[in-house]
Amino acid sequence: MGLRVISQIPGDCTLNELTNIIRPKLILVHCYRSTNYIAKYLEENFGIPWMEYNFFGPTKIYESMRKIAKRFDEKIMEQTEKVIEKYKPKMDSIIEYYRPRLEGKKVMLYVGGLRPRHIVGAYEDLGMVVVATGYEFAHRDDYERTYPELSKNALIYDDPPHYELEKFADALKPDLIGSGIKEKYVYHKMGIPFRQMHSWDYSGPYHGIDGFPVFARDMDMAINNPSWKLIRRKER
Repeated sequence: MGLRVISQIPGDCTLNELTNIIRPKLILVHCYRSTNYIAKYLEENFGIPWMEYNFFGPTKIYESMRKIAKRFDEKIMEQTEKVIEKYKPKMDSIIEYYRPRLEGKKVMLYVGGLRPRHIVGAYEDLGMVVVATGYEFAHRDDYERTYPELSKNALIYDDPPHYELEKFADALKPDLIGSGIKEKYVYHKMGIPFRQMHSWDYSGPYHGIDGFPVFARDMDMAINNPSWKLIRRKER
């Protein structure tokens, strides 16, 4: 028998699913800051183990699938490898097409939730370099999880105001900024390519096997759009 999802929280959760919350063999946490407290409570009071996973970009998807499978048995691990083998050619073809167009491009991030660290691997799969990232409401453990995902020269900022973000952009000269809707128009006026990384607003999804092709396409459209060459930035 394969793995079966018996409850989703919050997601598209139903009342019946909520009643199953104490029955799983393993709890998987994707958005760490929103559900880790529930996971820790269930582990402490019901003995249900939990783990964080990352489904942004093929490298992290394969890594997470294998970590999840190891929590079960050899049959699940074998089935997992078959699934990876099935989808890897599709992922490789996306990288083969988009990586030459995006190789070496610098990215500056300021995104909510887990994305400041989770989407780093997806950019790296495309040959891009995350030069800065940060949070608005992060805790210490968020930064402890973020630091290992970055190159040693990357900048991490905590709750920066828009003025500081502009100064960081001036200093780092990123080729792309990924952030939320509040920052969009500031960087448009600065002439810097921008993507709204709360992907469900304008595009997406960006996570999972189906999401990575959308992610790669959107980053390419943002950076290689010829309209940026028409923008004249007014120096202050």
